[in-house]
Amino acid sequence: QVQLVESGGGLVQAGGSLRLSCAASGRTFGTYSTYVMGWFRQAPGKEREFVATIKWSGTNTYYADSVKGRFTISRDNAKNTVYLQMNSLKPEDTAVYYCAAKTSAVAARWDYWGQGTQVTVSS
Repeated sequence: QVQLVESGGGLVQAGGSLRLSCAASGRTFGTYSTYVMGWFRQAPGKEREFVATIKWSGTNTYYADSVKGRFTISRDNAKNTVYLQMNSLKPEDTAVYYCAAKTSAVAARWDYWGQGTQVTVSS
């Protein structure tokens, strides 16, 4: 069973930066892992939306158009941790951010979710 714990959320002014962390436990994610990690977010009154993904192996990353060029997803295999560096934050980035994991890139379902961390961007 995989457990995911997010941290790093908070209140920041527009134009500022935050770095979210997602600590994964329950298994070891190494260079040969097929697992894919993702960040999603949900703003009040809106559906949860995709933000970014990264594989534990390789360097492929994918971003939503709304965050491309501002957010960077990365991982530290030794620490079993995935990060989301968020720069040039906008009020519309305000949401609860969730870390998620699925067993492979072709899996349709994200099997594991963290509890979420609140990000609030003031104008």
